[in-house]
Amino acid sequence: MSTNIDKLIIEFDKVLRTLAATPVSARPVPGKALPEAQLSEADKHHAAALMRVNHCGEVCAQGLYQGQALSCDEPAVTQALAQAAREETEHLAWTASRITELGGRLSLLNPLWYAGSLALGYAAGRFGTRWNLGFLAETERQVEAHLEGHLERLAPQDAKTRAIVAQMKQDESDHARTAYSLGAAELPEPVKSAMRLSARVMTQTSYWV
Repeated sequence: MSTNIDKLIIEFDKVLRTLAATPVSARPVPGKALPEAQLSEADKHHAAALMRVNHCGEVCAQGLYQGQALSCDEPAVTQALAQAAREETEHLAWTASRITELGGRLSLLNPLWYAGSLALGYAAGRFGTRWNLGFLAETERQVEAHLEGHLERLAPQDAKTRAIVAQMKQDESDHARTAYSLGAAELPEPVKSAMRLSARVMTQTSYWV
């Protein structure tokens, strides 16, 4: 009983750290030493909104990984999820910092995104290890593509923002490869399409709210 209570306390602490605490990065912020580019107000507003979208994505990632870990009994998979979550926490720190530098704000809907992702991650984990890993791999592949799109939409001279997005993209790619190396199953196309649709709703909403 005490073990279960301890686990609940740990998981609740993770929720608070994701939604209320200021995230801390063990690695240096990518592009931190680069000079600030001369951006128009429109470019700054656009970059801050894109980074808000990315920050929401990292909030969702924390919820997904936490939910998946809660319903997974495979140590290797749990370890992979924990490592990915640690790097996503760094992404939270990087995106939040850059949003502040650009004069933007975080999404008002972060608690909603987190709760939905937590439930989705827990459900994915209940389907077994291969499908749990498959969900992780597909999530990372879609996020990688999403970040590539942001690199195309950011102002070419905004090197500081672009450095963060590029490193995040590399990390997501690494997470996907790890999931496949551990035996991830390829998700059915209807599931992938549903994931893309839900991601589109989140990204379009969080760009503005």
